[in-house]
Amino acid sequence: MTSWTRRGAAALLAAATTSLVLAACGDDSETSSENGSGDGQVSGELTVLTPIFEGAEGKALLEEELLPQFYEQYPDVTVTVDYTDYGSLNEKLTTAVASGLVPDVMMMGVGWIEAFAENGILADLGELGITVDDLSEDFTPEILAGGVWQDDLYAIPIMLDTRFGIARKDLLAEAGFDEPPSSLEELREYAIALTERDSGGQLQRAGFDMLSMDLRQMYEVFLFAHGGSLFSEDFTEPTFNSPEGVAALQYLVDLMHEDRVEDIGFSSTDIDVHPLLNDRAAMAVGHNNLWIQLQEAAPELADQLVPFTITGSEPGMFFGGTLATVSAGSDHPEAAAALVEFLTGPEAALGANEQRGNVPARTELLDSEYVQNNPLVQFAMENLEIAQREGGVPQWLEIRGDFTPAIEAALLGEKTPQQALDDLAGEAREAMAR
Repeated sequence: MTSWTRRGAAALLAAATTSLVLAACGDDSETSSENGSGDGQVSGELTVLTPIFEGAEGKALLEEELLPQFYEQYPDVTVTVDYTDYGSLNEKLTTAVASGLVPDVMMMGVGWIEAFAENGILADLGELGITVDDLSEDFTPEILAGGVWQDDLYAIPIMLDTRFGIARKDLLAEAGFDEPPSSLEELREYAIALTERDSGGQLQRAGFDMLSMDLRQMYEVFLFAHGGSLFSEDFTEPTFNSPEGVAALQYLVDLMHEDRVEDIGFSSTDIDVHPLLNDRAAMAVGHNNLWIQLQEAAPELADQLVPFTITGSEPGMFFGGTLATVSAGSDHPEAAAALVEFLTGPEAALGANEQRGNVPARTELLDSEYVQNNPLVQFAMENLEIAQREGGVPQWLEIRGDFTPAIEAALLGEKTPQQALDDLAGEAREAMAR
C-alpha cells in the first residue's frame, strides 16, 4: 500500500461493510434482467478488477483472446476491465468498498478471502451453484481451501505462486553431492560446504540464500517443514511462536550466524538477477517463476536448476496465488459467476499462468505442454498435495506485514527467535481481538 496503513485499510474495510451489505440486500428488481435472452443465457454489464493480465501482452490475452470466447458463450454479457497490480490492489479494493462501487468480479490473493468474506463483501458461490464438491476433482483440497471461509466457497483459484528449495546441480557436483539435500540436517551440511569466502573472509557465494525471498514466505516454508502452523485449527490463536515455530526461526538464525552460509546484505528482494543465476548462491528458497528470469539472464543454466522440498519432520512448501470472486452486491451475480467459472477454467487459467510463469491450480493442467516444459512449475504441480498456504483469519492482511520486521529482528540478533515470535504473536492477538 502507498499512503494507507495496513490498519487504516482494515478499519475502512470493516466500516464500509454495513453500507455494502445493505446495498446487496436491496430491491431484487435490479437483477430481473439476469435471464435476458430467449435461450436462457445470463446477461448484464460486468466490471472486473484484476492484478493479473498486466501489460500490453496480458491485456491482449484477456481482451483479444479470452473474453471473445466468453462472449461466444454469453453474448448478452459485456465486461469492463480495471487493471491494477498487487501493490495497489488492497487500496483499490478498500476504496471500492468505501464508495460502494465494488466490481462484480474481483481477483485477490490467497489469505485475502477471509477478510472480505467475513465482512460480507463476497458472494457465497454455493448460492450461485458452484460448490466445493463440484470442484474437488479439479483442485487438491488444500488449494481449494484457500477460497473457503467458514465452510462456504467464496473464491476459485486461477494461479498459484509457490516457494520451495532450488539448487544448482553443477555446484552441488563440484562439492561432491549427487542430489539436493533431503533433510534439514543435510541442508545445513550442504550449505556449509557450498559457501565460499575469499582469504579475507568476504562472502563470494552463499551456500544457501535466504535473503532474495520475502522473509515472511521464506520463514513459512521452514515453519511448515518443522511441523508448525500459523494458527490453531479453529483459527482462534496464533501458533507460529510454538516450539516448532521457534525451532524454524532458530534454524535460520543458526545458518546465518553460526554456519555463516550467508551474510546480512549479501542479497535482497530488490536484486535484478537472482543469485542462483550469477553464481552468488548454490541453493536458495525460490519462486517458481525463476524459470522466466533464467530464460532471459542465464539460459545456459536451464539444465542446472534442480528443485527440492525443504524437509524436516514433514516436507515444507508454501503457496500463495490469485483467486476469482464475485461481489455480494453485484446486480448480475449469475453473469459474474459465469465469468468466474470461465476465467478459472482450464483454457483461460492456462493462458494466464503461461503469461506470468505461474503454477496452474487445476491438477489436469499438469499434462499441458507449458507445465511439462517448465521444470519448476512442473515440480510445484507434482507436489501441490504438500503445499500449505498462509492466512486463515480475517485479520491476516493486517497481521502479515508484521512478520518481516520480526524475522529481521531475529536474523540481525536484535531479539532471540522466541522473543521475536512471542512479540509478533502478541501483535497478532491484538489484531484478532479488534
